[in-house]
Amino acid sequence: MWDWLSANWWAVWLIAAAVLALAESLTLDFTLLMLAAGALAGAGAALLFPGLVLVHVVVAVLVAFALLFLLRPTLLAKVRSAPGYRSSLQRMVGSTGRALTAIDGRAGEVKVAGEIWQARSFNEEPIEEGAAVEIYEVDGTTVVVYPKEH
Repeated sequence: MWDWLSANWWAVWLIAAAVLALAESLTLDFTLLMLAAGALAGAGAALLFPGLVLVHVVVAVLVAFALLFLLRPTLLAKVRSAPGYRSSLQRMVGSTGRALTAIDGRAGEVKVAGEIWQARSFNEEPIEEGAAVEIYEVDGTTVVVYPKEH
């Protein structure tokens, strides 16, 4: 099998493209998809120039970099401007957590989804340590919270 693969580089490039495309389905960031397209271009180069592995690599790298820096930003902008898109920080709004320390209008800490965040009270009303809180907004690296009981 190794002999066949070394004689048919197009198959190696196709396998690489398939693995990268499948891995993209886990990240959904378009990076691995652009690399998969580069590998697909490498497969095409391998079909056209079977013995020139360096040409395959150069074509794959050039196509991948061109797509990463020219097409990917456009795709990300379209996805992020689509109706209903919410970033992971925006999805935190409405989540519940627990106050790890007392929280006032300036400082405190909460634990939300297993992560510890700096927090401040929404209306400057103090929140006791251990109280259940709900996230009102995310302001940089600080979450603005209010007591869940309200």
